[in-house]
Amino acid sequence: MFTSIQTSDRRSFIKDSAKILAAVSLGTQLKAESTAQGSRLFDGIGIATSIDRAPFMKENGIQFLTCGVEDLLMPGRPVAQFEKRREEVAACPLPILACNGFIRPAHLRCIGPEANHDEVLVWADTTFRRLKKIGGKLIVFGSSGARRVPDGWPLEKADAQFISLLKRMGPLAAEQEITVVIEQLRAEECNFINHIEKAATLVRATNHPNIRLLADLYHMANMDDRPGDLEAAMDVVAHIEIAEKVERTAPGVKGDDFKPFFNVLKQRNYRGAIGIEANFEGSQVANAVRTIIQQASDS
Repeated sequence: MFTSIQTSDRRSFIKDSAKILAAVSLGTQLKAESTAQGSRLFDGIGIATSIDRAPFMKENGIQFLTCGVEDLLMPGRPVAQFEKRREEVAACPLPILACNGFIRPAHLRCIGPEANHDEVLVWADTTFRRLKKIGGKLIVFGSSGARRVPDGWPLEKADAQFISLLKRMGPLAAEQEITVVIEQLRAEECNFINHIEKAATLVRATNHPNIRLLADLYHMANMDDRPGDLEAAMDVVAHIEIAEKVERTAPGVKGDDFKPFFNVLKQRNYRGAIGIEANFEGSQVANAVRTIIQQASDS
């Protein structure tokens, strides 16, 4: 036989139950937030694409963009053209953290008998100034054509030339509060700086705080670099880029496991962002973000 509950008692019961449920819900939320905070690895997750795609990217969890130097900053064009482009950037719903495709003009050379560092530095200085004006912070220095070592050119000379260029570039970047991150490239794209160990060695030899290292997990995978190689380079790493090894797909498409590398970053207290530089379809973006978050949490 059921005992009825008086109206006043019923009100108290409902009120007390609501408080208990609220407390349980709040506790669960706080625990989730605490867990997420404890496992959070990256300051932000971005993607390399054009600014016209920013609204879609933001809707799918992307927090910043990496854009092309020539498309966005136009260092080889008059300032009036850049200012017009700057107005478009101001309306972009996502910040531009980084720019890649740094040195593309065919006449600019970093290495070899035709190296023209003075001209390269004019290009770089304009690039840094314009990046600062749009609020960006990083220049990705891949630039396979500009830094390719000509046939027969001694590697020792190539190293010395590149270090000399970086030592002159560092103060220009510092003046604009920009960091240049050197990117290793797989051998199929360039014959110079193919392993993270090599990139780290050149950065250390430059010895300038505004010349740092980009750890690109795609290029590392293609060159068989291991988590231990990343660990050895962490003293100069300032940025991370990511894509899956086969076909350079976005994280989560083929199922690549990045956790061993993420674990290195976590153990070494990495503080920075990660950018997706991959071949992707729009429908894959949200899953790529989820994959990075999940694998970072599990590492």
